[in-house]
Amino acid sequence: MSQDTPCIAVCIIDPKTKLCFGCGRTLPEIARWGQMSRDERLVLMEGLAARMRDAGLPAPRRARD
Repeated sequence: MSQDTPCIAVCIIDPKTKLCFGCGRTLPEIARWGQMSRDERLVLMEGLAARMRDAGLPAPRRARD
C-alpha cells in the first residue's frame, strides 16, 4: 500500500462508531479518498489514531512497507 493511505486491507466497519477497524476512516472518507488532495489525506491520517482512541477502539496499525 502507498504511504498516502492508512489502508491495511482490514476493511471492517464498526457498526457502533462507523469507523473502519483497520484504518479508522469512515465509509464516506474511504469513498472520497481518490479525490482528496495529498494534503487533505495527510491531515486526515494524522488524526486517525486519536479518533480511534476517542471511540474506544484500538489504534489503527500502519501498513507494512
